[in-house]
Amino acid sequence: MNKYEAEFSNLVRAFRKRHMGKGPGHIRTTFCKQWAICEMEGNLSPVEKFIAEHDEGKPMLRAARTEMVKQLYRKHPPVEMEAFLGAKLVDLFVDIDIEKDFGMSVFVFDANIEEKFGRG
Repeated sequence: MNKYEAEFSNLVRAFRKRHMGKGPGHIRTTFCKQWAICEMEGNLSPVEKFIAEHDEGKPMLRAARTEMVKQLYRKHPPVEMEAFLGAKLVDLFVDIDIEKDFGMSVFVFDANIEEKFGRG
């Protein structure tokens, strides 16, 4: 991760903490073309971990951590991330493995951020 990818990770963590009460424990971001790909570990709160122990709780948590997260970004556009990158968020893809507590978010911007921020 270069310094720009690391800073983007910090912005993602701050956004999720502000809007969800908890951010991921660890985020690794990679810029690829117009995508910011974030691998996130340690997403679940203690209450969510308790819910995940029950089979019927897993689908509910997965829905909350995928579809509801996308709705959150639509309702509260990530202006800090857009300002930092100088690009507008146009789409977001989210998935999580509840058992592993590992999630992925792919932020799609309207500019080639890999070209803009390089690998240095």
